Amino acid sequence: MKLATFNINNINSRLENLLAWLARAKPDVVCLQELKARDTQFPLTRLAKAGYGAVWKGEATWNGVAILARGAEPVLTRDALPGDDADRQARYIEAAVDGIVIACLYAPNGNPQPGPKFAYKLAWHERFAAHAGELLDTGLPVVLAGDYNIVPEPRDIYPTRSYDENALVQPESRAAFAALIEQGWTDALRKVFPKEEKLYTFWDYRRNRWPRDAGLRLDHILLSKKLARKLNGAGIDREVRGGDNPSDHAPVWVELG
Repeated sequence: MKLATFNINNINSRLENLLAWLARAKPDVVCLQELKARDTQFPLTRLAKAGYGAVWKGEATWNGVAILARGAEPVLTRDALPGDDADRQARYIEAAVDGIVIACLYAPNGNPQPGPKFAYKLAWHERFAAHAGELLDTGLPVVLAGDYNIVPEPRDIYPTRSYDENALVQPESRAAFAALIEQGWTDALRKVFPKEEKLYTFWDYRRNRWPRDAGLRLDHILLSKKLARKLNGAGIDREVRGGDNPSDHAPVWVELG
């Protein structure tokens, strides 16, 4: 199985980009973030024509997540992160595909910090960690894939001081990611590329960051123990970021045997 995560940054504005990448890369499962579309605006017909079934949770203007499956229909198991019934933001969806539980997440950015947005980010990650632990305890094969909005280590961002106060790199944010690894999840990209310094998945549109390769690693695929043993490869489709009308993220993928 080839599984990918891609923050598309507006699925309808970048639908042609998405379809071209799907045709070229042929992932079996895709987790999408930042749909920026209501449920009724999701391009199901075009994706079905491309051979993909889908489940999704939309939201006007912001957020939105989806899971695509090639030649199959994902079986929806959850379309919200448990732990706070008042949280209506479309940031989490979960489905079963070919016997694997797929969790797709778009975690809060948290800026500016300190402040209520950063507090929400940390609270959200606490809820996510609690649910991730429950998923791990089931013993099922599970994937946690998406835009975590966390730079796990200093080497996961280009050399700069401009992000020093950013929520993405704060010690509390990094501790939230580290807590998932301590639960027993495997960071697939780091497993395959343990020494790679420039393992970036996001390049801001501003300040010429793509041409300068001034990137960050924000998009992660975490694997349960059963799936970590089946990890055959991983990568980042950087060329997608350099295309016309690109998202500011590139797709990240893993191959599971």
